[in-house]
Amino acid sequence: MKQQFAVFLVRWLLNSFGLWIAVRLLGTGYSDAQVDAGFMVFLLAGLIFSVINSILRPIIIILSLPAILVTLGLFILVVNGLMVYISLVLTPGLQMSFFNSILTGIILSLVNYIVSSVLELSYGRKNQERV
Repeated sequence: MKQQFAVFLVRWLLNSFGLWIAVRLLGTGYSDAQVDAGFMVFLLAGLIFSVINSILRPIIIILSLPAILVTLGLFILVVNGLMVYISLVLTPGLQMSFFNSILTGIILSLVNYIVSSVLELSYGRKNQERV
């Protein structure tokens, strides 16, 4: 249970960082006048994204399975963009167009892939040391 919570915390922080990078790169909906509240806004956005991604994403993937199969998996990019768009709509102070949300979904997918790879490598090393 501790390990699952630690993984959730790491993903939350990295999702917040990924959202910050995406909003900075794509430049929509965040003003530099909110620098003091910026840290908390992106932490809240990362938390909302992490919760929506863990609860709503599996349901949306199951419902859109025919489109995913027809497009050979490319529709997953739209699903990821939808998760980002919903998260940013629910976060006060951040806005993004749907197309930019799809690009942000790609960025966050890469961040999550890298984190998952690193966590699996470190978990595999710990298991090898125990044997």
